[in-house]
Amino acid sequence: MMMTNAIPKLEQVEPAWEIAHLFPAQGRWSEEDYLALSTNHLIEFAHGYIEVLSMPSIPHQRIVRALFKLLEQFILEHTLGEVLFAPVRVQLWPGKYREPDIVFIGKGYGDRYREQFWIGADLVIEVISPDDRNRDLIQKRQEYAQAGIPEYWLVDPEHQTLTVLSLRNERYVVHGAFSSSEQATSPLLEGFTIAVSTIFTSGKV
Repeated sequence: MMMTNAIPKLEQVEPAWEIAHLFPAQGRWSEEDYLALSTNHLIEFAHGYIEVLSMPSIPHQRIVRALFKLLEQFILEHTLGEVLFAPVRVQLWPGKYREPDIVFIGKGYGDRYREQFWIGADLVIEVISPDDRNRDLIQKRQEYAQAGIPEYWLVDPEHQTLTVLSLRNERYVVHGAFSSSEQATSPLLEGFTIAVSTIFTSGKV
């Protein structure tokens, strides 16, 4: 009799739950556990809990690419520091990590570089996610201000705007809410301007 490896029916297939037991339970993750993760998923960490973020869309990635290329060119030309795009971990304070879409840190801050993460940042950029706008507009705004990050950019694909926030007295104030017909500027990056429309049209076919 010929033996075959029977493939279970779809309704009988279950996830490999045992794998989950190899990791700490929610609420019991340490920073060491979190930093030891090796994955291409965006995962953020807050005081024992991890959050696996959804995969970004192609339009989202086009916006990130356009912004990153313009920023990198300006920063390299003026030898201002280093800019990276996600995934890159940023420690806001002990026990709290975010992974901004784009993050910049100025030169001369070698003590803030680690092999697996940066301690704080000088500028962070988030492209607002349609699934949870409050996370970027409210929650991260409060957290980045608490962490003392001097500048926070919010890119809104739905309304095609770029809002530049500047830290004043531990709170963000609006430097400019720029529409797609305007040129955005940055208090931190003196001389840098960007036509907002370009970040929403770059790369389209």
